[in-house]
Amino acid sequence: MLTPAEADTLIARHTARLPEVSLPLLQCAGAVLRETIHAERDQPPFDRVTMDGIAVCSTAVSAGTRRLRIEATQSAGEAAGTLSSPQGCIEVMTGTPLPGGCDCVIPVEQITVRDGIANLPDEVEIEAWRNVHRRGTDARQGARLLTAGTRLGPVEIALVAAAGMARVRVSSQPMLAVISTGNELVEPGDPILPHQVRRSNAYAIAAALTVRGYPRVGLDHIRDEAAQLEERLKFYLETHDVLVLSGGVSMGRLDLVPETLDKLGVRRVFHKIAQRPGKPLWFGVAPSGAVVFALPGNPVSTAVCVSRYVLPALAAAQGHTPPQPERIALGETFTVTPALTLFLPVRVSTDEQGARAALPRPTHGSGDFTSLAGTDGFVELPPGPRTYPRGFVTRLYRW
Repeated sequence: MLTPAEADTLIARHTARLPEVSLPLLQCAGAVLRETIHAERDQPPFDRVTMDGIAVCSTAVSAGTRRLRIEATQSAGEAAGTLSSPQGCIEVMTGTPLPGGCDCVIPVEQITVRDGIANLPDEVEIEAWRNVHRRGTDARQGARLLTAGTRLGPVEIALVAAAGMARVRVSSQPMLAVISTGNELVEPGDPILPHQVRRSNAYAIAAALTVRGYPRVGLDHIRDEAAQLEERLKFYLETHDVLVLSGGVSMGRLDLVPETLDKLGVRRVFHKIAQRPGKPLWFGVAPSGAVVFALPGNPVSTAVCVSRYVLPALAAAQGHTPPQPERIALGETFTVTPALTLFLPVRVSTDEQGARAALPRPTHGSGDFTSLAGTDGFVELPPGPRTYPRGFVTRLYRW
């Protein structure tokens, strides 16, 4: 069987890059940038006042002038005025361009004004460029602000807007189909018999995709019937970019998914990974170019495989430059028995000094999804048999 790292390589090799689209800026939150963003102007584009107060000539004030006639008032959005006399001042508001002839702003809290005269106490400190954000100190015109592969969050959207761009080129959102299989599954809210179970995996997968910024998610459920499975999967393979299936991939008589996908011409890239949980994971590519992740139906296996393989593959397909892997130390000793990579659910704890640790929260098996409540994700531990000590550092995957 493949190792998880080998599976990563094969998934990356067979997952095509999604096309790019040009969208209005308001539609780009969470999208992956496909172009470089450069500064439209110097940033800030002028010497910017950072405090409400008065703008003065620091040389004149340092020489002893403490009574300054207010020549004018200037607010944000107005063109910069000019100081006519070094013994005068201009009342300014935060965000306004610094008036000509001035190089210092004294906050309003440090002055008193009477009959149009600003009076300065002797203890007020005066120095050039105090309370002034100098032009171009953040970025010069043409400087690179963002590179392709960046996911656009609030800060990045603000930078694109500040660069004057009303539209931006980003990766298109994939069309995703989340499909559960199995005769035993019953929809939430419907009457249920003692021998049946609720359909929950599909909702968990859809939630994982949605919170990661993939809104185009369709859900379906297909019974373990060959004709129905073939008909519905054929439709999704022709109309969607990615299929994420849950159930029907093991060795049972009604595990029909691999056989059906083969019949529909989907090329199997691999089936089974040397890991626990999630060993029966199936991955392949359809003639249409759609990729298929067929996950084992046990809920813990499903949750692990989505975070470990599906989400990273989608990010790569969008051209997202992945961040450095999140690493964390075990907070307790843990023994891995099987000769398989173990994905161990954990809760992340932070002590009073700010040090983080992963506290093992093992389940009672791959069907025990109730034990995942209160966990933050899982760590990846190399195959056993081996005991990993407290402080062993490994990779953390968030749900």
